[in-house]
Amino acid sequence: MATRSRSNPGGNQNVLEILGADVLPLRSRKPAWFKVPAPGSPRYRQLKNLIDSENLHTVCQEAACPNIGECWQRGTATFMILGDTCTRRCGFCNVKTGKPTWNDPLEPARVARSVAKMGLRHAVITSVDRDDMPDLGAHAFVGVIRQIRRQAPKCRIEVLTPDFRGEEMPLAKVIAERPDVFNHNVEVVPRLYPLARRGSTFTRSCRVLKNAKEMAGDEVTTKSGLMVGLGESFEEMVDALGKLRENHVQVLTVGQYLRPTENHLPIVRYWHPDEFKQLETAAYALGFEHVAAGPLVRSSYHADQHVPQHEPGVGPLAEAAT
Repeated sequence: MATRSRSNPGGNQNVLEILGADVLPLRSRKPAWFKVPAPGSPRYRQLKNLIDSENLHTVCQEAACPNIGECWQRGTATFMILGDTCTRRCGFCNVKTGKPTWNDPLEPARVARSVAKMGLRHAVITSVDRDDMPDLGAHAFVGVIRQIRRQAPKCRIEVLTPDFRGEEMPLAKVIAERPDVFNHNVEVVPRLYPLARRGSTFTRSCRVLKNAKEMAGDEVTTKSGLMVGLGESFEEMVDALGKLRENHVQVLTVGQYLRPTENHLPIVRYWHPDEFKQLETAAYALGFEHVAAGPLVRSSYHADQHVPQHEPGVGPLAEAAT
C-alpha cells in the first residue's frame, strides 16, 4: 500500500533499499561537534519578541536551526513568507504539509518593517511551496523585495525560492526585481531525489538556477545548497557540485542532515568535519566563488559573508568577522 509518510515518501519503494539497512536510530547520540550554546542573548530575545508580535514566520524557528542565536546576533535572519504550510512533502523537511490558507497582501510590508526595526544588514526571504497559487507565490517575493528596498534600503536581499515547477514566468518576475542573491537549493544528490524530494528533479532545479543567472547576468549572485548524511558518497557529491557549476552557480553551502522526527528520513551517517573540509576544497577547485561547508552549516548560515555588505554587522560575532 502506498503512503505519503515523509519517512517513506516513495510509497511502495523501500527506503532502506536505497539508504541501506545500516541507518542510525532517531535517538542516537550526536557527535561532539554538534554542541552549540543555547540562544538567549538580549538581542536574540528582542528579535524573537518583535517577530512574534508581527505574526511572522522565520525558517530559523520553523526548522529549529541550531545557528539561530549566532545568526540573529550577527544581524541576519531568514523570513518564511506565504504561511507555514507547504504543498509538498519532502522527506527531510520539518515544515508542515497540507492545504495552505495563508494569503496576506500586507505581509510584504510587515516583513520589511521588521527588517528595518531589527536593523538587519542581510535578509533572506524564503517560502513554502505554494503550488496552489496561479503564479506559485512569485508575487509575494516581488512584494517583499520592493518593500525592503523602500523601508530598509541598505539591507542586502537574498531570496531562497522553490523551483516554481520549472516555469519561467514566475522566476522571471522575481529576477526582474534584482535581489542581491538568488538561492535555490538542490538539497541532495540526484540519486536520492525519489526519496528526499519527491515531485522535484535535480535537472529541473539546475535549470532554475541556470535560467536565473542568464536572466540577471552579473547583477545577481546565484547560490545553492546540499545536505549530506543520507548515504551519498564523496564522489556523488563532487559530481553534483560539478553539475551546479555547469549551471552557473557561484555560491555553495553544504551541511549535515539532522532528522527532525521519527516520521522523517533516517540518517545513514554523520560526516566528519574533515570530510566537509575536503568537500570545500573540491568545490573551490571546481570554481565556486564562496563555499560554506560544515556539520552545522545551513543555507543561510553566514549569508552576509557571501556578498559584499554596505553595513557593518551587529554584536561581537559580527565584529570579529569583519
